[in-house]
Amino acid sequence: MSAPRTPIHWPDPAREAAFHDWLRPLCTTHGLEAASLAPASADASFRRYFRLHGATRSLIVMDAPPPQEDVRPFIEVAQRLHGAGLNAPRVLAADVAQGFLLLDDLGCELYLHALQTGAPARADALMRDAIGALVQWQARGRSDGLAPYDESLLRREMELFPQWCVAREYGLTWTAQQQAAWAQVSATLVASALAQPTVAVHRDWMPRNLMVTEPNPGVLDFQDAVCGPVTYDIASLLRDAFISWDEEREIDWAARWWQQARSRGLFGDHPMGADFGECWRALEWMGLQRHLKVLGIFCRLKHRDGKPHYSTDLPRFFGYVARVAVRYRELKPLIGLIEPMAGPLTATGYTLR
Repeated sequence: MSAPRTPIHWPDPAREAAFHDWLRPLCTTHGLEAASLAPASADASFRRYFRLHGATRSLIVMDAPPPQEDVRPFIEVAQRLHGAGLNAPRVLAADVAQGFLLLDDLGCELYLHALQTGAPARADALMRDAIGALVQWQARGRSDGLAPYDESLLRREMELFPQWCVAREYGLTWTAQQQAAWAQVSATLVASALAQPTVAVHRDWMPRNLMVTEPNPGVLDFQDAVCGPVTYDIASLLRDAFISWDEEREIDWAARWWQQARSRGLFGDHPMGADFGECWRALEWMGLQRHLKVLGIFCRLKHRDGKPHYSTDLPRFFGYVARVAVRYRELKPLIGLIEPMAGPLTATGYTLR
């Protein structure tokens, strides 16, 4: 006997009716069983995904309710990924006004699960595939027309940390001296990011958004792509929200990415193209900007959006932050800022698994 399907909750009956009115003829066209509709996944946004089965294949349906979500960037970036020769879901049908999409199904095996449960050799093979695909995206993905990852966006992201993590999650108020230290660190990280060569940036190139597929990997959750720093996506892959690696493996994978990126001319005449040490520093600083942002986002998900489970990974991110901050003179002021929240992690820079 098959397990009962998880019921699908619709807070708005009118939207539920519109969804089924849109989907019904598509089931006929694509040979799908409407009764097989079941949750496939959800994420930190308002989007939801369902899976439909037919006699020969399954497809995915995205429910992205306006005005919270806009499916047009997803459709556009999917075309850019296909143009770069990458394996992203095709958009088979769309109702842009209502926020409904019918998509290819890339399967059920997330990179995250495969990396967490697989043998080291398989993890290495998967990560090499992810790195090769990333370089292909950076070298062939069109960045024209994408929003710039500019100073304003970088700073808005970083300000999520004092607003939601420091003040809301921990109830702390910074002194004028602490605010000045934060301003100094923020300026240093933003300047480093803006000095890098720019490419098309997926913005969440991490194991939770990659699928084990053929060809490998399948790429998901790309609608927030921007034009920005070349190290952003590799930093996202190596220092992830849900799985961590020892630094020896991080450096090995980073060096492989650097060699491939250099061979494709992604660095231009920037010093990081000639010196891996310079590239590693830029990667670490870019990752730090992302980790401070994510600390703020995870706390916002808890307090504003009623999704507290993300906050269980805050220690991992404090570990990432501490490990980088203790290494670089320019970032040392950050240690005193995070110590009241991170405690002993600031002394060791230890990264939680």
